[in-house]
Amino acid sequence: MQATASTIPYDFMDKIESLTKEHYKKCMEQRFRELVASKALEGLQAEVTDMDWESTFYLRHLPESNMAEIPDLTDEHRKVMKEFALKLEKLAEELLKDGEWVDVPPLRHSIVINLGDQLEVITNGKYKSVEHRVIAQTDGARMSIASFYNPGSDAVIYPAPALVEKEEEEEKKGLYPKFVFEDYMKLYALLKFQAKEPRFEAMKAIATA
Repeated sequence: MQATASTIPYDFMDKIESLTKEHYKKCMEQRFRELVASKALEGLQAEVTDMDWESTFYLRHLPESNMAEIPDLTDEHRKVMKEFALKLEKLAEELLKDGEWVDVPPLRHSIVINLGDQLEVITNGKYKSVEHRVIAQTDGARMSIASFYNPGSDAVIYPAPALVEKEEEEEKKGLYPKFVFEDYMKLYALLKFQAKEPRFEAMKAIATA
């Protein structure tokens, strides 16, 4: 990826990581206190073994921010995440405009960019979306700050005519579906751990019906 005017300083990334990990720690402590209060001490051991340690929250930057609505976030955390969202927005726009893409190994402080299903459809398969995979750690915590640069909910997604070769147009006509982005995301929420091909086929079926 070529250098762009927008950069996100390492110390800023460290601050986001620190604040997010502190938020997770507080959430887990609260859940543990609630567990102790609701269970007898003799049953606590088995409960902790089976406890779901995942903690997630969803921040929306655009079209309307929901950061003020997320409970238990400190004012500093909200402020930093708002700034982070603005930096990511600017970086994404520059990459979409004139970025040059190359494969790079994941490194600390790096921002790994995965192409979504909608871009695969728009490019008629010239770019492929990747399967989301996670390698679990035997000890320690794993933290992800996933950021999505999506079109509007009412955007209609389909292969761009300019990217479909004329001699292949008829052959590839039915390869990818045409869909409204919000409809696809509703389907994705139900089938997100499955391969993308069934989602494409489901959207074709919906369009046909």
